Amino acid sequence: MDAQTWDQLVVLHSRVEQELAKALHREHSLGVSDYRALHRLDAAPGGELRMQDLAVLIGLTQSSVTRLVARLEGGGLTRRDLCPDDRRGVYCVLTDRGRERLAEAEPTYGATLRRVFEQAAAHPLLADAVERLTG
Repeated sequence: MDAQTWDQLVVLHSRVEQELAKALHREHSLGVSDYRALHRLDAAPGGELRMQDLAVLIGLTQSSVTRLVARLEGGGLTRRDLCPDDRRGVYCVLTDRGRERLAEAEPTYGATLRRVFEQAAAHPLLADAVERLTG
């Protein structure tokens, strides 16, 4: 990959993140990291992940994911559970309410991604990056 393509991807990523953040907040009162945490938990066996694994999967530090999970817990979307094999290990567990909220937000997330990529594909400076990603 060359520097120009990388620069295009950085701009495209920024646009996607900004638009997802606006749409998820406006329509579902969720942040992008909130959505991604719910999505990763939903995909995990039993709807649960160790906190450090969740942090890696959504690209956050341990302290950031701790704050994120506390916020999700406050909304009833997740709960914490101790690891049965290692009492120091803590799991984040998706609740039924969290699954419902994710299901409500998924169409918004998908539609926003499609819209941003369609717009970027028509933009002369970003069309190559979109083609490389989707082509």
